[in-house]
Amino acid sequence: MEIKKVVVVGSGTMGAGIAQLCSQKGLEAVITDINLELADKGKARLEKGLSKRVAKGKITEEDKQDVLSRISTAGDLSPVKDADIVIESAVENLDIKKEIFAELDKLAKPGVILATNTTSLSISAMAAATGRPDKVVQMHFFNPPAIMKLVEIMPGKETSPDTLKAAAAFAKQLGKESVVCKNEAPAGIVSRILGQLLNEATWMVEHGVADAEAIDTAMKLGANHPMGPLTLIDFIGLDIHRAKMQTLAKVLDDPRYKHPPIVDKMIEAGKLGRKSGCGFYDYSEGK
Repeated sequence: MEIKKVVVVGSGTMGAGIAQLCSQKGLEAVITDINLELADKGKARLEKGLSKRVAKGKITEEDKQDVLSRISTAGDLSPVKDADIVIESAVENLDIKKEIFAELDKLAKPGVILATNTTSLSISAMAAATGRPDKVVQMHFFNPPAIMKLVEIMPGKETSPDTLKAAAAFAKQLGKESVVCKNEAPAGIVSRILGQLLNEATWMVEHGVADAEAIDTAMKLGANHPMGPLTLIDFIGLDIHRAKMQTLAKVLDDPRYKHPPIVDKMIEAGKLGRKSGCGFYDYSEGK
């Protein structure tokens, strides 16, 4: 399977980041969303990030323009008609994703793989909305996609062995290592294990065991983690973390994934982490 054109559905942090990764590997990438304004904003964020790398001397202006030249945007799914692979990275809502996959199935060429970047929702349910369930697979990239080395690959109930092999080959084409799960399971490997670790850190704050900085310092120095768990939640987004915990608690029927009230209170106050300027830490100017 030769992949030259990738269509990414969703212009958020992950969707735009996946498009950047594909472009950096010489592929044509299209960022799509429900309207062109959102798709353009996704590309604008990429350009801003690349400009910072230019300012730091990590890449040249020519490198930046080269990457941007292979990324286009669209306010609908029409580019899917010419895609060699489609990667869905829309909002974590199963009903919305099922609608998207039904439309992707209508537009994509026969045999084209439809991948989802979901971390916790049912691959099989998305696949059931299509006429090609054997071609639907999870390819979970990690944030930021251009830097993180891993892609987790997981089958739905009807995903074919050939699709799994093709997904692994594509990950390799992008310069990534991949791990392939044997069966479909909520959140896969990393997100399921990491989610509970992050959740426990929020419970420690809730119970007044220690403040965020102390917890993060302890895990960095005592467990050799490159980043503290509460810093990581701020990076992911408290709303995204909570949604994942709610899904795992429901699907697995396991109280270990219940999140503490402090997370709800912070979200209600608009403290979502880095993207809102405040979470467990203050990210406002000068902080």
